[in-house]
Amino acid sequence: MGRGWVFQHDNDPKHTARATKEWLRKKHLKVLEWPSPSPDLNPIENLWRELKVRIAQRQPRNLKDLEKVCMEEWAKIPAAVCANLVKNYRKCMISVIANKDSVSHS
Repeated sequence: MGRGWVFQHDNDPKHTARATKEWLRKKHLKVLEWPSPSPDLNPIENLWRELKVRIAQRQPRNLKDLEKVCMEEWAKIPAAVCANLVKNYRKCMISVIANKDSVSHS
């Protein structure tokens, strides 16, 4: 990762494990501080939710079908949806700061 980049992850135990923290430190990666109960702060989580709904509607019957459906549904998600999630990220962060790290669900 280049200069100016900040690594973002939630507080899932695998992300906060001692080994993970040590690896990030050794790589000199700047890590975004993350309020504890806040999975909705990561823009990709909304995209995963959308993908999960799309996949469930298709009802894949086996692992091979699941892989195919995942790829097809991922390809159908418009770039504008991703752009909108990123665009709204700043607003979300401002809200979190204003609420002193408590998650805003607006």
